[in-house]
Amino acid sequence: MESLTFKDLGLSKSIERAVEDMGFEEATPIQAQAIPYVLEGRDVIGQAQTGTGKTAAFGIPALELLDSSSKKVQVIVLCPTRELANQVAEELSKLARYQKSKILPIYGGQPIDRQIKALRKGVHIVIGTPGRVMDHIQRRTLKLDSVKMLVLDEADEMLDMGFREDIEFILEHVPEEKQTILFSATMPKPILKLTKKYQTNPQMIKTIHKKLTVPQVEQFYFEVRNHAKTEVLCRLIDIYNFKSSLVFCNTKKSVDKQVETLKARGYLADGMHGDMRQTQRERVMASFKKGDIETLIATDVAARGIDIENIEAVFNYDIPQDEESYIHRIGRTGRAGKGGIALTFASGKEIHKIKSIQKHTKAKIIRKNVPSQSDVEDIRAELLSQKVRDIIDAGHIGKYEHWVEKLLDEDYASVDVASALVKIQLSDDKK
Repeated sequence: MESLTFKDLGLSKSIERAVEDMGFEEATPIQAQAIPYVLEGRDVIGQAQTGTGKTAAFGIPALELLDSSSKKVQVIVLCPTRELANQVAEELSKLARYQKSKILPIYGGQPIDRQIKALRKGVHIVIGTPGRVMDHIQRRTLKLDSVKMLVLDEADEMLDMGFREDIEFILEHVPEEKQTILFSATMPKPILKLTKKYQTNPQMIKTIHKKLTVPQVEQFYFEVRNHAKTEVLCRLIDIYNFKSSLVFCNTKKSVDKQVETLKARGYLADGMHGDMRQTQRERVMASFKKGDIETLIATDVAARGIDIENIEAVFNYDIPQDEESYIHRIGRTGRAGKGGIALTFASGKEIHKIKSIQKHTKAKIIRKNVPSQSDVEDIRAELLSQKVRDIIDAGHIGKYEHWVEKLLDEDYASVDVASALVKIQLSDDKK
């Protein structure tokens, strides 16, 4: 299927703006396939793993279909755990940034009185665990007469946790004239029974989860706060002395900001994103291929046409929104039989995304400590030492021996000669 940007999906300006703020430029496969059907009012069954962007796949059309002038609940999203309910609520709140939509997560373990107060004030979307949603229905604190859409998120997990009766109770109490959206990683018989009973002519969408196909790429991640990312990026470029690196940002605004900062610090950097004209992109790419640009900063969409074999490193300045994008990004290095390195910045809850990427791609992403400024020279010296070992092991250094012997004949100690050469090399690297 051809890749789609969110602008291709015909969304409202408020959603488009929120999507851009979140750094989503290109729709994931599940989003590209599901959003048009959900917007049409169709029932949908989506088979997709965690980490494929399915929250936005149902969240965007849910927000588009809301009547914000009403204070009644119009969408219910059922999730297996309080953690997922909160996660979905956070993402929908970001998508609803430029709307007057009220979103409320409800789950056990939180005082029910607080939830009742919020429901009385008026809520458009309720995201909750089946048990607590059923509790509110029985107390009549959750009115269902205006519900237009019901979403079952991670349905297989909810059934595994014993929520079948609760789910059926909720499905029996929502209006018959509604849209039912179901997402599940697997499709066991109990799920299929639910779909036959409660959905009308559903559209089946299945996304294939890609496997990691870049085994030669070493993968590392650093815990870095957002405000420190640029400093760490510069430090790592200095340490490894990369002559060709690709830095991925999630937004066009971020690309422009990093280009401006790196250029001001004296780095040979430039950027590419979707707002640039084709002639501009071609000029930047030509400079990158020639080596006039050493650090190229780009969004996923702009980087699609990059096919260069000697990219030494890929930086995930921002973590991509799904695992397929991660695989696509890091596959830019380590080509033509050469090794490559992928360095990802993560902070706070983003560490969970790293774990999810590792789980679903079977990748080994090793945590590394952010090097301090005082570490820089030690690390560069160690990298140089390894380079020296490799050259000695490879041989063919005989023609250089007479230069070293000449210095030794002048009564310089061999260790002093070697130390001076290291100093020269490290000093040159700083220039």
